[in-house]
Amino acid sequence: MALTTIWAAAACVPMIFISFTPLAFRWQLFIFIVLTIALLFFTRPLAVKTLKSKRLRTNVESLAGQEVLLVRDIKPFEKGEAKAKNGVIWTAAAEGDAEIPAGTVCVVSCVEGNTLKVTPKV
Repeated sequence: MALTTIWAAAACVPMIFISFTPLAFRWQLFIFIVLTIALLFFTRPLAVKTLKSKRLRTNVESLAGQEVLLVRDIKPFEKGEAKAKNGVIWTAAAEGDAEIPAGTVCVVSCVEGNTLKVTPKV
């Protein structure tokens, strides 16, 4: 549904010239609607394929798979803190019930809310 009106705008270009003809308004309106629908159905798939780019992971999504340094111990039933490469300190929790001491380099497996799920780097 994104940018649907762009095809109506494209259909307006030939309508500028058609409006100067003695054609009745209802026929001009009909031609406009047919042109809009034709442009929508025939050029939209091409435009979507052309303009579709790879989804770039940004912000929190980019943390998955990165290495972080624990700055506060992770204990069972207790969260710790991890420092990412960009210097931001995040709340961290271990995958499972592992206890991980501060100073350990860990790998982020996923992000749940504002908590990084980490496993010690082997």
